[in-house]
Amino acid sequence: MGGVKVAELSLIDDIRAASRLMVRELGFMDATVAASGYPPSAVHTILEIGIRGPMNSGELGDFLRLEKSSVSRLVRKLIDCGELKETPDEADARSKLLSLTAKGRRTLEALHAFGRQQVRGALAALTPAEQRTVCEGMMLYARALRASRVGETTLV
Repeated sequence: MGGVKVAELSLIDDIRAASRLMVRELGFMDATVAASGYPPSAVHTILEIGIRGPMNSGELGDFLRLEKSSVSRLVRKLIDCGELKETPDEADARSKLLSLTAKGRRTLEALHAFGRQQVRGALAALTPAEQRTVCEGMMLYARALRASRVGETTLV
């Protein structure tokens, strides 16, 4: 086992199992998610541009951790579907900013409503203390995953 304790391995396997279950329960194994008709990468694109505001495709790719060619296809599809629009970046004439169209803003609101209802339903089965524990634990775990990926030793 290379120095990994059995108890630690059990904890690791339990967290991995919980992660897989969450992915399935949140619908990310389906071809489309959040009753949107779009794949997960498109849903995340709409959510992040809606939350963070206009960004160029390079920033989007970095944020979503997608390759340039994947981002290009994804952006083109969302523009063709009327969810996104491109506008010249006043700070950099070589770049175009991606933002939501009116249709994209309506889709964003529907995604928020769907996601909030999904979380609300799950939280209803928990006590207020358990709800706080879930929130704190998920935030800690997400930050630790990011820190591990980028090689940080301390959490921010």
